[in-house]
Amino acid sequence: MNILEDLKFRGLIYQATEGLPSRLKQGKIVVYAGFDPTAESLHLGNLLQLITLKRFQEYGHTPIILIGTGTALIGDPSGKLKERPLLSEKEVKLRAKKIENQIKKFFDFKSKINPARLINNYDWLGNLKLVEFLRDIGKWFQVNYMLSKQSIRSRLTTGISFAEFCYMLLQAYDFMVLNKKFNCELQIGGSDQWGNITAGVDLIRKKCKKVVYGLTLPLLVKADGTKFGKTESGNIWLDAKKTSPYQFYQFWINIDDRDVIKLIKYFTFLNKKEILNLQEKVKNQPEKREAQRTLAKLVTELVHGKSASKQAGKISNYLFYGKISQLSKSDLAQIKDTIPTSNISGKQLNILDLLVKTGICSSKRQAREDVRNGAICINGKVVGDLHKILFPSDKLFGKYLLVRRGKRKYFLINWIG
Repeated sequence: MNILEDLKFRGLIYQATEGLPSRLKQGKIVVYAGFDPTAESLHLGNLLQLITLKRFQEYGHTPIILIGTGTALIGDPSGKLKERPLLSEKEVKLRAKKIENQIKKFFDFKSKINPARLINNYDWLGNLKLVEFLRDIGKWFQVNYMLSKQSIRSRLTTGISFAEFCYMLLQAYDFMVLNKKFNCELQIGGSDQWGNITAGVDLIRKKCKKVVYGLTLPLLVKADGTKFGKTESGNIWLDAKKTSPYQFYQFWINIDDRDVIKLIKYFTFLNKKEILNLQEKVKNQPEKREAQRTLAKLVTELVHGKSASKQAGKISNYLFYGKISQLSKSDLAQIKDTIPTSNISGKQLNILDLLVKTGICSSKRQAREDVRNGAICINGKVVGDLHKILFPSDKLFGKYLLVRRGKRKYFLINWIG
């Protein structure tokens, strides 16, 4: 496969400017994607772009990762219903550093053939002079052209500032600078970036008399129509402090059968034969969830490293099979951010009081029924005695009780006393 065939097989081409297939057949290309540090961490939507850039590098093309410190100071209106709050220059630069560190592990920056480049657009946007920019760049943009773009048009009823209105010009200017300095001919981005990307393509065509290209990736949506990459608690982040490796792993392990093969195509580097083999297993042996386990292992490994992926898989396996005694203290530290956690005090605890006071069961009647049915496990052991008394010696690491209700509902109790 070449990069174009690979992208098509994986369903990663949502929109592409005219002539891109022909250009990719001609030889290697320099390609970039931009990441504005508007948050302290990248998320799963960004991850798809990073992995796609990495695919280009593995096929011999040269990737540029552009950190948008300059553009983050303005704010991209794309996909936003209202104006972003302005961030201070200091805060944006701090976030940019964090994001740079997240990005560095994905690419080969030392290749003798096609080393990746990590560049910050503040290097040129920070020195722009307003009159010069309006004459040299703004002159090439008609207002009606800008109003036709979805990112602008969608905000006309709710309102858009002149600053965000001009964001498109800054991104187009970025593309032009990268084209001039590094012969960058292709920009990729999420589906909401089509207007900004084509603005850059048009600017370079008109001002520089050169042909460049744009490509957008599909919107990440689950089979049930909901947005991919979010949970009840919010975004899935690439920063381990915001989303632990275990939380990250669990997100992938719980992917619906209807979505798993699509996501394996998007987020892993498995080849076509390996993917089709997993597709057959989803069809014929869905209960084994081999595709989900493969997806969780590979993506967690890519983002957090082999050691963290192995630990997350171990925790997941121990919880699934009730092997609580094999969990370490660091395992519990990751778990407590992903399951309901509550405090309880006392020198000793009656099982029914414990279940009701911590909200595991709605009433003593429900608690009795669950205990009689063998639906309650504490620290991996089924509780069958309605009069069971728990003592401090029952605590895990002198602090916790890990309660399972039914097959998969876990609760962590911090026992004080």
